[in-house]
Amino acid sequence: MFSNFDYDVIIRSLPYLFYDGMTFTLALTAFASVGGIIFGTLLAMMRLSGFVPISVLAAGYVNLMRSVPLLLVIFWFYFLVPYIGQWITGASRPVQVGASVSSFVTFTLFEAAYFAEIMRAGIQSIPRGQVGAAQALGMTYLQTMGYIVLPQAFRNMVPVLLTQTIILFQDTSLVYVLSITDFLGAASKVAQRDGRLVEMYLFAALVYFVISFVASLLVRRLQRRVAVIR
Repeated sequence: MFSNFDYDVIIRSLPYLFYDGMTFTLALTAFASVGGIIFGTLLAMMRLSGFVPISVLAAGYVNLMRSVPLLLVIFWFYFLVPYIGQWITGASRPVQVGASVSSFVTFTLFEAAYFAEIMRAGIQSIPRGQVGAAQALGMTYLQTMGYIVLPQAFRNMVPVLLTQTIILFQDTSLVYVLSITDFLGAASKVAQRDGRLVEMYLFAALVYFVISFVASLLVRRLQRRVAVIR
């Protein structure tokens, strides 16, 4: 199989693979991570709220997203949201969302459910005595969360949040089904154009492996440092 392995097709395609493909992949990963953590933190606070309707609503959202395959959510948003937008706005045609916008929104909403569970565990790991002490000082719920609980929860959960981000980086390859030029999509286009499927898919797998493996080593190192601080 490797007797006719063409390294030249990989070398020729490097600018396209990394400038166009990897740029989109990293941008999607960063946007979905930041947006997912922010939205996920809000969901975690809602789940822990004493107001039952808000808690049930947040729990329902998290459980729904965690029970549905990401690929199906991508299809839902891309194909159904334009018609939902048409129904809400009363437009004569479906509202055009676009594949790129669809992928950014979908990944943010989907990953928020996973980040919410991580943050919920982080918030619950903070001793209740600190919350009681803050309330005794007259601090409101939001002040207690913002100044006391969330800073500690974030520090405790940083390794887990980064691990989930690595998983998100790998999952971004699913935007290939929307014909978006992410890293895997770029590799696939070159493979189809030049008829070199083995070379391009092996190279893509190697790049994903190297980036994920190095990131995992960095997370382990950070986890050890956090453990020493604690």
